[in-house]
This record gives sequence, structure tokens and C-alpha cells, in this order.
Amino acid sequence: MKLNLSLLFATLATASTLCTAQQQGVSKTEILVGTIQDLSGPIAAFGKSARNGMQLRVDEINEQGGIHGRKLKLLVEDSGYDPKRAVLAAQKLVNQDKIFIMAGHIGTAQNNAAMPVQFDKKIVNFMPVTAAREMYEPLSKFKYALFATYFDPMRASVSALAKEKKVSKVCAIYQ
Repeated sequence: MKLNLSLLFATLATASTLCTAQQQGVSKTEILVGTIQDLSGPIAAFGKSARNGMQLRVDEINEQGGIHGRKLKLLVEDSGYDPKRAVLAAQKLVNQDKIFIMAGHIGTAQNNAAMPVQFDKKIVNFMPVTAAREMYEPLSKFKYALFATYFDPMRASVSALAKEKKVSKVCAIYQ
């Protein structure tokens, strides 16, 4: 994930130089990055690891002088992997904490629930940790997905797998 976080910070660097007017979450000294993770729900081990990895990268960037002299500050909220809590977390990060960007938000339902809150304030959803089509569709200048959709690799591999295994019936199991 370091490569992807590096891309995030490169994007932040570019964006911070383009901010001529006052931009939410960007000051002369700081850039506020928000993330919503599952820290207390069914995939809390993954969410805590994601948070820790993001914080390590933020610390590395800050130790190297930040981005154009601005230090990054990672603001983390816990959704418990619950869409309703994700909306509340997004409202806090966007409206109260005034983040510049949402990065690495985990979960399909959680992202789908929170994106309207973000987009209403023109806050980018950057590299959400889900491969759902909704992270791309409909197209939006506020959506920057991390993965190819769940659908695309399945579409590409099922016919080859069926041909190789000489099966005529295929099924899919999904949540």
C-alpha cells in the first residue's frame, strides 16, 4: 500500500500548489487528511493495520519536510464497519474537522453512505478500500478508486477458467 499512499501524497502535493484561494483542510502549515476505518467492528484488525500504515507514511512524509512545507495530519474515525456510523464519521471529518481529502476509507456500504456528505463539500474520495463499481460509477471528479472493480476480474477470468476446467455451469458467491 506504500506505493498507493505515495500516489496520494503526490496528488496532495500537486493539489496544494494549485490552491490559490483558501481551500478547506489546507493551511500554510498543514494539510488535513481524513480516513474512516473499522477500528471496533468485524474487520477491526484490518482497519487498525490500515490506519497504522497510513500513519507511518504520514510520519515519513512529515519527517522529510511535508509537502511544500506543509505537514500532513491524519484524522481517523471509526465506523465499526457500519454505514450509519460512516455517515456520522464523514460528517465530522468534512464539516467539523474540515478535511481536505478522504483517503483509504474502508468498505463498500460505508463509502456509498459517506460519499454524498463528502461530495456536497467537494471533498475527494481517494483510493477507497473497496473494489465496488460505485467507486467509479457514475464518473465523478471526486472519485479516485484504488482497485479494478470486483466485476472486471471475474468477467475476465470465468470464461477462461470454465474452458480450462471444461465446466458448463458456473456460480458466484457474494455478500
